[in-house]
Amino acid sequence: MRLEDLIGPLNDVESEFKPKTIFCRGSMEIPLPSPRVSIVGSKNASEKGIHEAKTIAKNLTESKVIIVSGLARGIDTAAHKTAIKHGGKTIAVIGTPLDRVYPRENADLQDLIAKDHLVISQYPVGSVVMKKNFVLRNRTMALISDATVIVEAGESSGSLHQCWETLRTGRPLFVCKDVIDNRDLRWPKEMIKYGAMTFDDPSDILENIPSDVKITTDLFQ
Repeated sequence: MRLEDLIGPLNDVESEFKPKTIFCRGSMEIPLPSPRVSIVGSKNASEKGIHEAKTIAKNLTESKVIIVSGLARGIDTAAHKTAIKHGGKTIAVIGTPLDRVYPRENADLQDLIAKDHLVISQYPVGSVVMKKNFVLRNRTMALISDATVIVEAGESSGSLHQCWETLRTGRPLFVCKDVIDNRDLRWPKEMIKYGAMTFDDPSDILENIPSDVKITTDLFQ
């Protein structure tokens, strides 16, 4: 299907780099309900980062937000599992075809999301998995999400691709206050210059989701 079929009409900026085709597996209604918020960050996250991701995912899930992430180790896995644990809905946007899993230890998690939630790929079954797939996946995940939250990431983290894409398309980008205050990192301050918002409470995210994005409560009943 087309991305437009999944999330609705696209503007010129969104259309410029959209994937040609989207492949889905799962039980979530299409077009996708809103709001949808990505929670992303380091694959090698600290205990503090994992705790932060779980707290954010729990709070957003309890407010009927659909949690989007990339099924990677670390922050992504914590976000998906927390949404499921607390009775919410989650979307995994993967960098492999639907018949492949990366990382392998998330095979059961991918199967569960494909059964009860939604797995999305822009790569047809049988295609070769390349490193650039995951960069392009991050771009697509930014387009699918109404907003993105980055919890913890180093200067070379792949999650930064999604953050820049989020800013480029005019969607809200939220950066944890602890990350902003980290003097060893340059990227948070650069992103703040381009419109990223800092937060230290998940309620700040809910207050800044675009006003035209409506919460669909019947999905959770």
